[in-house]
Amino acid sequence: MSNADELKSSGLKATLPRIKILEVFQNTTQRHMTAEDVFKALLQEGADIGLATVYRVLMQFEQAGLLSRNHFESGKAVFELNEGKHHDHLVCVTCGRVEEFYDAEIEKRQHNVAHSRGFELQDHALALYAVCTKKNCEHKPSK
Repeated sequence: MSNADELKSSGLKATLPRIKILEVFQNTTQRHMTAEDVFKALLQEGADIGLATVYRVLMQFEQAGLLSRNHFESGKAVFELNEGKHHDHLVCVTCGRVEEFYDAEIEKRQHNVAHSRGFELQDHALALYAVCTKKNCEHKPSK
């Protein structure tokens, strides 16, 4: 399916800014991007798309289900492609690196906790905040 078709099937008109922003998410190795990250990537490509347009399109993509939004420790919203598979996040409080993971036991336990308290879990987001213990982490800020 082309990007234009993907946008149309999500109920969005295939405009150039929308196509370009979708391409940024599809072509980057950075899974979690802020609006500013997307804007910088567009500038590097020479695309003439303003920051306000980036914010507007990201909100439209989230509402259409193309992107998921998270708020990690930085307080800034980060977006990622919604690929339909649930996962949780490990966030390094030193360098900000985000690592995705899925653990069936954690998922099961969360459902059991909700059920035991009289709830039926509809959705959840789990972010574990930790310090990376890798000796030569390339993401840690230099001192």
